[in-house]
Amino acid sequence: MIGALAANNQWRGTPSGLGGLGRMASRLAGLTGWRRFGVLMLLGALATLSLPPLGWLVVLLPSLSGLVWVLEGAATRRSAFAVGWWWAWAWYAIGFYWIGNAMLVDPERFAWMIPFATLGLGAVQAVFIGVATLVTHLTRSTGIFRIVVLAGAWTFMEWVRSWFLSGFPWNPLGSVWDAVPSVLQLASLVGVFGLCGFTILVFALPAVLADFITVTQRRVALGLVAVLLVGGAAFGTLRLAAHPTEMVPGIRLRLVQAAIAQRHMWRDDLRQSQLLDHVELTRGPGYDKVTHVVWPETAAPFFLNLDVQARALVASVVPPGGVILAGAPRVTPQGVEPFGLWNSLMAIDAAGQVLGTYDKAHLVPFGEYVPLRGVLPIAKLTAGGTDFSAGPGPRTLDIPTLPPVGPFICYEAVFPGAVAEHGNRPQWLLTLTNDAWFGKSAGPHQHLAAGRMRAVEEGLPLVRSANSGISAIIDPLGRELYRLGLNERGVLDGELPKPVAATVYGRWGNIVPISLSIVLLLLGVFGGLLRSVRD
Repeated sequence: MIGALAANNQWRGTPSGLGGLGRMASRLAGLTGWRRFGVLMLLGALATLSLPPLGWLVVLLPSLSGLVWVLEGAATRRSAFAVGWWWAWAWYAIGFYWIGNAMLVDPERFAWMIPFATLGLGAVQAVFIGVATLVTHLTRSTGIFRIVVLAGAWTFMEWVRSWFLSGFPWNPLGSVWDAVPSVLQLASLVGVFGLCGFTILVFALPAVLADFITVTQRRVALGLVAVLLVGGAAFGTLRLAAHPTEMVPGIRLRLVQAAIAQRHMWRDDLRQSQLLDHVELTRGPGYDKVTHVVWPETAAPFFLNLDVQARALVASVVPPGGVILAGAPRVTPQGVEPFGLWNSLMAIDAAGQVLGTYDKAHLVPFGEYVPLRGVLPIAKLTAGGTDFSAGPGPRTLDIPTLPPVGPFICYEAVFPGAVAEHGNRPQWLLTLTNDAWFGKSAGPHQHLAAGRMRAVEEGLPLVRSANSGISAIIDPLGRELYRLGLNERGVLDGELPKPVAATVYGRWGNIVPISLSIVLLLLGVFGGLLRSVRD
């Protein structure tokens, strides 16, 4: 369409600046071969600057508008798929660069996997966005309706990406709104997947200005963007003002961040000292004011359910009347069948009793288990040759002296709608993680943003305890109240926020963004048909 308009010189006579926009759109639509793929990769790479920790959202305007213009020039289904795939490959491959740090913990064994873990994983994830641009092309919608279709298709495919082949929903497009607390509140309605569609509408709608000739049509396009941005920000601002942070009386948490280097973890000669590190930090200044203690993922490198001596050491620093919530591996006793090994959270009281347990459900492929182990001759990244077993999924733990808690461990933070038990809503969320795998990179910041998104989606406060950081206490609207930074060693003391009423997304989960995606698809398709009939 753009190319045809340019060929017929219909950009002439457009207002100052708009003709230049049309010529730019025409050039991008007319790209072929390596130039097209190169530009798409540059646009996708540019978009990664909007991710945490930078949050430069303005780069999405040229990136997503440029994507739409290149898509306009796609003449075949294959080329339409390729447009989305090349853009998304750069977006994911660069956005996932930090995964390579995990392979450098033991470089002699795993460094060869870095290209597969970054470029290869990015290539697989890009397929979903390629399908979204293909669907947009197939509908033959134009103008605003083309953007609406793309928003619906993108939203739907982000949801598919969260469960297909066990799922890997890291860095969905909507996660960029972590940088704007007011707009982030929309996640309480439509979740992060709904924010993906919102992002497309806001930053890609200006692309259709190149299609418009009349002042009225330009105003409609810009007006829609303004309504979305102003409306989203106004909703969030009112929500933030209506829900000041309130604290649960009588609870003061201590989060312990020992900042143990990943290469030292699970060394037999250091296991005892690592446990003592957590004990000594727990006993540090201010301990007499603490009611409950939280240790991060695998803070205790012992099977605490079986090792009575190690559990007694943990119990020695339990505050009076409180508990320690500690990350530790759990294993079935010797001779018990079937054998199981879990990455777990355990609640331990001053008597050394285990009052509650949560087992990680979403395991990291190649990190905690090897898919197709009988076929792939690959060792998992974590210590030992045994795959971890998966737990049953979200559950609410009732632990004496604490409000009911919804725990999840590390990687599980990136799964929307899968951190709180439906029908038995917790009063707060707790995540234990060990981001030492990823070093000083964007990974821990993106991981923190995912946890914040879960808090806003569910309307529940989040307590995040990380071995190397970033540890934080976040209220149910995503406001960070306490923080201990990346690679800082120490403790973080703070009060526990109260939850707010269950959100729309918290009640209905991913039904909301799926329904939104279908509405957008239907609106785009039928709106485009009506426009073509009218024309």
